[in-house]
Amino acid sequence: MHFAHIRHLFHIPGKKITITAGIFFLSLSGLRAQDSFQQNLPFSDSRWLHYGFSIGLHSSGFKMKYSSDFVQPGMDSLHSIMPKNSFGFSLGFITDFRLHDQVNFRILPKVSFYEFAVDFNSVGGNVNTQLIEATFIEIPLMIKYKTQRHKNFRMYVTGGLAPGLEVSGKKRKELTDNRLLTGDYNLAAEAGFGIDMYFPLFKFSPEFRFSRGLFNILREDNSGYSKGINELKTNVFTIYLQFSD
Repeated sequence: MHFAHIRHLFHIPGKKITITAGIFFLSLSGLRAQDSFQQNLPFSDSRWLHYGFSIGLHSSGFKMKYSSDFVQPGMDSLHSIMPKNSFGFSLGFITDFRLHDQVNFRILPKVSFYEFAVDFNSVGGNVNTQLIEATFIEIPLMIKYKTQRHKNFRMYVTGGLAPGLEVSGKKRKELTDNRLLTGDYNLAAEAGFGIDMYFPLFKFSPEFRFSRGLFNILREDNSGYSKGINELKTNVFTIYLQFSD
């Protein structure tokens, strides 16, 4: 398995709190430095095209609906099916087009490394955890609406759609023995908010973004794990650290 036990690399909740606190204090120190104000990147907002890169740390899980088969006698040994959140990361590029002083269109291709865990809890207390590891190439297409620039920062909100393709290199149809299976394609609606902070040589933009899958990515398997489930949709929260010119 690729990137096995990714969630242990981002052991939480302590790790998540530390990352969020780090972003907050970095932003605060940047704002304090502006007390002796000097405008950084004064002509940046008039350019029609910007490039950059991003690092994302995410918490991912499934939003699940039970099927009618779950209450049938054939599944009476199963107490519940519970998706769990796991942690991973993404690496991506930024292409940002200026449409207006306060509106940008963004193309944000990235590679995301996910783990999705689902617990099958039996009446006797045993737990069978199905772990799905997936590497997706995703291309979020986003609209970014910004406030007026105040000194060296401006707030913004963003939203759009993110198509994705699973590229782990393992064909799901070859892994049908004793596994919960998911599809290779996804489409998610995304929304978030952040701060553009202007430094002398670059712009730093911490961003918090929520993503909800629009497609049911559940696939039928031979072992019966999918029998009690009607649909699985992705649910992701990401903290992005973005750097651009």
